[in-house]
Formats: sequence, structure tokens, C-alpha cells
Amino acid sequence: MTTAETVVLVHGLWVHGIAMVLMRRRIERGGYRALAYSYPSMRLTLAENAERLARYCRSLAAPRLHFVGHSMGGLIVLRMLERAAGLKPGRIVLIGTPVAGSLAAHRLAHLPGGRAALGRSAPEWHESARPVSDTGREIGVIAGSLPLGIGRFVAPDLPAPSDGVVSVAETRLPAMRDHIVLNVSHSGMLISRAVARQICVFLHDGAFEHRRDG
Repeated sequence: MTTAETVVLVHGLWVHGIAMVLMRRRIERGGYRALAYSYPSMRLTLAENAERLARYCRSLAAPRLHFVGHSMGGLIVLRMLERAAGLKPGRIVLIGTPVAGSLAAHRLAHLPGGRAALGRSAPEWHESARPVSDTGREIGVIAGSLPLGIGRFVAPDLPAPSDGVVSVAETRLPAMRDHIVLNVSHSGMLISRAVARQICVFLHDGAFEHRRDG
């Protein structure tokens, strides 16, 4: 049985767990066992992906189990924790996750072929009331303010500040413990040293370090 605290990294739409490799390595340097989880972001529904993630997590031996979810990956983590019981305690960091809905996704869904491009998980979240019940875990949220991304093209009126896909306002949820905005784009979060460092700070302390990167 491992004695290291484990961090499960959950990627977003259209990519694979390999997209989290650089972030995983940086989190490991922070003293954690980090695992990049992969799931079929297009083929399965949000509920199906949440159940699949829960099964994976129940197979892990760790004294504490933390989660880092990028974009839609964060939605899957939240949906899983609303429904799954018996998982080891830990913290959550959401990065660029549209917990309050996504204007860019809404606009894309109304373009020709847009709904198919979103897959089956994203519409399930955006078409439902999105209350996030108490997960019993401290939640930290990292948002980006560098507006480089596809969201600027499908939703030119995306409210500023934004990371180019998700606005800062769309990342806020009542249950969060702390929130920080960094000068990164939506995809750039995955390769940002500042983002990885703030993730480790929150996992350790339950709060971000606002003096340097905020």
C-alpha cells in the first residue's frame, strides 16, 4: 500500500490524459503521487464518465485522494463526488472549469455540427440546473485571464476577463474555498509552472498563495 497522497488529474474535452503529463510531473515534484486519468470525453455521458472515474478511484490505495480537473474534467470530478461514497478524503482544484455554465459551449452547440463536436458529456451539464452540493472537500478554483482560445471566435461577446474559452465569472461556485486568477489561457494552464505551483499550494494548505501569482 502506498503512503503517498495521490492526485488524480482529469483532462478536458477533445484530449487524452497525455495532455496532463507535464502538470503531472510538476505535481510529483511537489511530493505527491500524481496520476493522469483518461476517459472518452466524446462518447460517454457525464454520468457515465463520473461512474467510470469513481470505479477507478476505488481501485487506488492512498491515505488521501485529491483531484485536479481541467475544464470539463472538473465537471466530471464534481458530478462523481456528488454521487460516489466511500472515497478517501482530500482536496479539489478546478482549473478553467465552467461550473456556472459556458457561453462558448452554448454558442457552439447552435452552430452546424457544434452539438456533435461537444460530445455527450458537456450538454448534460449545460442543459441541467447546475447546483453543486457540498462534496465534503475543500475546493480551490484557478481561472485564466489570457484570452487566447476558440471561445473568442464562437462567442465574441464572451465576458472579460476570460481564458479565451471560459470567463472568470463562469468558474465561480458557492462551495469553493478559494479562487485565484492567473495570466494564462485555457490550454496554457496545462503547461504553466504558476498553475502547477498553485495547485500544490492549495493541496497542501487549502488556500492559494495570492501574493506572487494572483
